[in-house]
Amino acid sequence: MVTAAVVGSVTGLSFPPQIFGSDGSSNPTIPTSINPSLFPNFFRNSLLKRPSCALRVSVSSGPKTEGVEQAQDSPATTDTVRQARRSADWKAARTYKESGFIYDGRIEGFNGGGLLVRFYSLLGFVPYPHLSPSRACKEPEKNIQVIAKSLVGSRISVKVIQADEENRKLIFSEKEVLWSKFSPNVKVGDIFEARVGSIEDYGAFVHLLFPDGYYHLTGLVHVSEVSWDLVQDVRDIINVGDNIKVKVIQIDREKSRVTLSIKQLEDDPLLETLDKVIPQDGPSESDNSGISGNLKIEPLPGLDIICGELLQEDGITDVRISRQGFERRVVSQDLQLWLSNAPAVNKQFTLLARAGRQVQEIQLTTSLDQEGIKKALQRVLERVP
Repeated sequence: MVTAAVVGSVTGLSFPPQIFGSDGSSNPTIPTSINPSLFPNFFRNSLLKRPSCALRVSVSSGPKTEGVEQAQDSPATTDTVRQARRSADWKAARTYKESGFIYDGRIEGFNGGGLLVRFYSLLGFVPYPHLSPSRACKEPEKNIQVIAKSLVGSRISVKVIQADEENRKLIFSEKEVLWSKFSPNVKVGDIFEARVGSIEDYGAFVHLLFPDGYYHLTGLVHVSEVSWDLVQDVRDIINVGDNIKVKVIQIDREKSRVTLSIKQLEDDPLLETLDKVIPQDGPSESDNSGISGNLKIEPLPGLDIICGELLQEDGITDVRISRQGFERRVVSQDLQLWLSNAPAVNKQFTLLARAGRQVQEIQLTTSLDQEGIKKALQRVLERVP
């Protein structure tokens, strides 16, 4: 006679919960990215601690086996065990998220939004935007769902980025694994070969090519960093799939973000062509207008206030608009100020101001060095509304 035995831990006979895998088999799935021996308490108490399961065994029809309760298996018992197992797996998922450990799972399938990945008794989700950029870059002629179909049955290393048991949302990211591995080697000022992955109204997302020949990280080129010219639509300058060069200008390691620039690979064209924009045979010094007299050169909006505030700074004795010109292109309608790299002549430094197409050159007479002028200008801009 065959009966069902509810097995937990009994005197002289035990079936450790570790023997059951994610699919109920006797082959447990242990994350290959973590060495269990390094975290014995963690794995014993969190990941490998499984609820007792109902196991169907054969026993003789003779005397009752000591320590084993003979009972008929029931749907209620099965549901209870299944729920206990799922609760334990949700707890494990939350532990992975909090610890940042890498999980190696099997890709079970895909849908229109991403990959379905097995996590013990649970099924998690990897949105397509969270896949490694190399998966699409190495086969640009294929759409993402064709690529996803080819990945079914293979394994993928991911991090848990959301484990919401109440709403049954288990979200993974392959990009987060790559970020933790490759971002420490990226620094501000680095220049990368890159490929344009997608374009939005506010900028372009581009994939960075690493020396191993793979695209591991993705960064944003904001629309303001595409060109020194005024850009209305990024698509007028670059297109999806273009191979470009970019410069790293900012790294936010807490938010896993890289900010890139195309235009900063070159100097501002205005600095290179200032003498062409502003004629060398401009007005003589006697014709130049200072900030306290009748200005023949009308200051750019807001510039007269800035010049007045500069005169309040220690070490600055004179501020004078010397000449102006007009660019052929519009870079920005906002007032922009910067200190020319030209060396001082007779204690005079050149400050450049630009708004729209109009450019004005301001001469500062000062005992300050270039760094001192930068600090003075920063203080002034903090005071000016």
